[in-house]
Amino acid sequence: MVVFGEELCENVLKYVPHRQWVFSIPKRLRIYFMFDRSLLAKLSLCAWKVLNLYLTQAVPYDDAKAGAVVAVQSFGDFQNFHPHLHVLATDGCFYSEGSFRVNPTPNPKDLEGMFRYEVFKMLKAEGKINDAVIENMMQWHHSGFNVYCGDAIWPHNQEGLENLARYIIRASFSQERMTYIPAHESSDGAAKVVYESKDGRTQKTFDALDWLALLTTHIPNKNEQMVRYYGYYSNKSRGLRTKAGKDSEVAALIDSDVSRKAFRKNWARLIQKIYHVDPLICPKCQGKMRVIGAIEDEVVIKKILKHLGLWLPKRSPPPRAHAPPQAVRIDYLDSQIPSADDYLIDPDYPTDSWLN
Repeated sequence: MVVFGEELCENVLKYVPHRQWVFSIPKRLRIYFMFDRSLLAKLSLCAWKVLNLYLTQAVPYDDAKAGAVVAVQSFGDFQNFHPHLHVLATDGCFYSEGSFRVNPTPNPKDLEGMFRYEVFKMLKAEGKINDAVIENMMQWHHSGFNVYCGDAIWPHNQEGLENLARYIIRASFSQERMTYIPAHESSDGAAKVVYESKDGRTQKTFDALDWLALLTTHIPNKNEQMVRYYGYYSNKSRGLRTKAGKDSEVAALIDSDVSRKAFRKNWARLIQKIYHVDPLICPKCQGKMRVIGAIEDEVVIKKILKHLGLWLPKRSPPPRAHAPPQAVRIDYLDSQIPSADDYLIDPDYPTDSWLN
């Protein structure tokens, strides 16, 4: 990890401010990634598409390019399968010849809706979920999707940047937090592993074989990449700059002239384009329309909609659903929005549930 941190800071990251981002998904979707690890690469791309759009829209240049290093992690605090992404991204964009414009302070909540949209679209295209699942999850009070953004790390803080680089590729467990109890010392004659939480407040005891079974779920497949480089930090971009002899140039830092309010307004406009829901775009010619009046009379509204064939008669409400069997417990109301520090703390599932 130490070597990776040094190599990343010396050969990849430029002398510009960076931020850490964390993207996580709800429990209901995690099982798909456990049994099909190829989806983790696609999840990484979903996060990058959203983050790249968010960062570049604040820089008024066509050649604006952000850079990011995305590390995939699949473990929670007690080795439960919890796929999420740690992203080390530039806090702004490179543009023109050797310039870098710093972005306004981001609001990570602005990205959650787009990230959810991209993940749903990807999983549906892969045949993992259907429209019924998406419709159900869209009704959740807490979506389960979470985006976290840390404080800016400025270029002079190389130690902090290296520590963060080592953190995003850390191992799934810590030997210092693990205690092994041999079979002859265990009360039931089976070897145990006692593991302590990250904050040191709780402990859990596992059968030794169950502990090993949990660890094996986090072993990458052969040739599976767990760290990916995007944008300005992609292998292609770095190769082209090296070939041109420009990779060692230090970018000139320029403060953003966009206010945080304008930054969020531009982002809202882009979301409208992505979802194709801008009411002021003509569906026939794609031209810009303007509001010439507002109709509030219900009789007039009904008459217009009937003429256009858009009026739907009132329907009886859907039948009330029966309560699920007592033996089934679906805990979708559990809060799935982690804090900035302990987003990895997640309820465990019995080992048998992953193996059956």
